[in-house]
Amino acid sequence: MEKYVIKGGKPLQGEVDISGAKNAAVAIIPAALMVDGVCRIENMPQISDTDMLLTILTHLGAEVKLINGSTIEIDSRNVKFSDAPFDLMRKIRASYYLIGAMLSRFGSAKTTMPGGCNFGVRPIDQHIKGMNALGADIEVRNGFVYAEAPDGRLHGAKIYLDKVSVGATMNIILAATLATGRTIIENAAREPHIVDLANFLNSMGADIRGAGTDTIKVNGVDKLHGGSYSIIPDQIEAGTYMVAAAATGGEVLIKNVIPKHLDCISAKLRETGTIVLEYEDSVLVKGNGNLRKANIKTLPYPGFPTDMQPQMGALLCMANGTSVITEGIYDNRFKYVNELRKMGADVQVDGRIAIFEGRAKLTGAPVMACDLRAGAAIVIAGLCASGTTEIEDIHFIERGYENFVGKLRALGADISIVDFPDEPDIHEKVIAIG
Repeated sequence: MEKYVIKGGKPLQGEVDISGAKNAAVAIIPAALMVDGVCRIENMPQISDTDMLLTILTHLGAEVKLINGSTIEIDSRNVKFSDAPFDLMRKIRASYYLIGAMLSRFGSAKTTMPGGCNFGVRPIDQHIKGMNALGADIEVRNGFVYAEAPDGRLHGAKIYLDKVSVGATMNIILAATLATGRTIIENAAREPHIVDLANFLNSMGADIRGAGTDTIKVNGVDKLHGGSYSIIPDQIEAGTYMVAAAATGGEVLIKNVIPKHLDCISAKLRETGTIVLEYEDSVLVKGNGNLRKANIKTLPYPGFPTDMQPQMGALLCMANGTSVITEGIYDNRFKYVNELRKMGADVQVDGRIAIFEGRAKLTGAPVMACDLRAGAAIVIAGLCASGTTEIEDIHFIERGYENFVGKLRALGADISIVDFPDEPDIHEKVIAIG
């Protein structure tokens, strides 16, 4: 078992390079399963979610080669339909992208229900609706998803999503790429990683148009060929370092970003009095040590991202005045508030609304990472707190942040990873006492 130990109170200073986008990579890796050739993928983030997906592909017969730290080659020419390692699939939310990819490649799929972070119900009804429209028979039984294209290949269809869903939009794109005919997805999500998935597939021979708008058209092709592609920078990783710089009153140049993707985050930081300067592929964030209150409502892109809500919550604990965050995407994304309270934060939660009474003097405490982004929020709080903060369950954080500790240390943070023993179970305790 490992935990983070942070000694807070030091403003972050320096430069940090942003890795490839997690939310793009976890869809692009399953997409490589559909390619009849070798994919060379650059700017691949080195995180546990991508490691697990690459392991799943090797179990299906793909050859995966690490070219250097962030470049891999995937050869899926010899893959065959088989049961994937379900113990790995249960651990990651992105396992559901294998439904669309396997249906597209094999005409059949068997996956687990999505895992990952638990901060509310994540139904896959819109995924199923899309696959049904494309001609697949879907059954969810005993925690598994079984899918079959009766004639061995999906066919194009017009699909209107009942709600904007990033996962369903990407999964339907995957399934429709090798289907016969044209698929039209209406009320589609517009996030940058959806555009990245479409660009990856198009570079391999797909015909996908309109990604980044609410109507996406996919003209099915017979096969995909190999090629090279570079994943976009991670919007949420960049936003996390932006908030950390602002919260600690530091000054950080965040490099290898697409500033346009950060507009909603930059706007909210400026509202708190933080200086954000944009350059061609970087942003400079200067905290002023006197944060102002702000109200936030999370919305689908281009609105404020739900994946940045906890990090901003940590910052607003210390802002002057009362701030309100309204969570517009998930039902239960304020579990991290209990950890902030252990550190001295004054936050009240009522359903999807949290009220942050600012000017909190945070102090270090033993806390836990409840999920990926909640963990990042607790790290930010620990960087600002006086004393020592110890964070357990850091495996959640390492699902989505490459070399988090190393990058923070390079910015002057006093953070380290230390081992600590598992607690003995009750039986072992009884034996020890006896």
